[in-house]
Amino acid sequence: MGDVEKPEKDERQWEKAIAGAVAGFATVASLHPLDVVRTRFQVNDGRATSLPLYKNTAQAIFAIARAEGLKGLYAGLYPAVLGSSISWGLYFFFYGRAKERYSKGRTEKLSAGMHLISAAEAGALVCLFTNPVWLVKTRLQLQTPLQQSQPYSGFHDALRTIVKEEGWRALYRGLGPSLLLQVSHGAIQFTVYEELRQLVVGFKSRGKTAHDSDKLLNSVDYAVLGASSKLAAMLFTYPYQVIRARLQQRPSSSRLPKYKDTWHVLKDTIRYEGFRGFYKGITPNLLKNVPASSITFVVYENTLSLLRQRRLE
Repeated sequence: MGDVEKPEKDERQWEKAIAGAVAGFATVASLHPLDVVRTRFQVNDGRATSLPLYKNTAQAIFAIARAEGLKGLYAGLYPAVLGSSISWGLYFFFYGRAKERYSKGRTEKLSAGMHLISAAEAGALVCLFTNPVWLVKTRLQLQTPLQQSQPYSGFHDALRTIVKEEGWRALYRGLGPSLLLQVSHGAIQFTVYEELRQLVVGFKSRGKTAHDSDKLLNSVDYAVLGASSKLAAMLFTYPYQVIRARLQQRPSSSRLPKYKDTWHVLKDTIRYEGFRGFYKGITPNLLKNVPASSITFVVYENTLSLLRQRRLE
């Protein structure tokens, strides 16, 4: 009996990983220009910079399109798709495994605290795998005609150049805020998502059997749940994104990084920009991530449902 259950459990975990990867790809491909604009706003501290100054999100999109074309609007798309697909795939996989592990020997449902621990564990593991990918994505998005350094020709050239000029440790610049971001953001988002999901299922399942409860939610429900949980997490953790982006900028032509560490970013941002500096780019971030989360969860739940149906056929 145990030999039959184990392969089935493993198969379910791989279904979650595949569904997460598909969801990540669909999300990034549809909203990438907003990601480029957000990154450029995040690192622009108003001082000497190789980036043009943008007034708002719409003006930034038109300015980038006019000066750099579609190539500028989709700069860093490959690492963005790669990183997001890997991240979501690993996240759902590790998150599902953690919940399964903590559920062993329990008859009651996992508490919010256990969901938080499971999500934090998954976020930390994902961060260690993907930090180099996000660093390259950030640098490709920040390349403009005003830049003095020789531009990277693509993802692989960026990796080679970074390792050659700065050493392999440079690939993990921004790891500290990345860990805080991944752990706290994922923990908040998925805890809120799970708790809201249970509330909605409980509300819709009144007078119905427990067997039917998992089939009560539709794509609209999943979209609202995804957007709500994403918004809550985003508002709390956005400063980590700004700090990470500033740490991951390419060094100047003299190969000296603009910021030495997280503390350097904190001091300079507060000194020159105040607390508002930690929320630069929040508008394109909201425009990108709220619908992005809805797309992610809709695609994830429907892909998972499709994979389950194929397994049961």
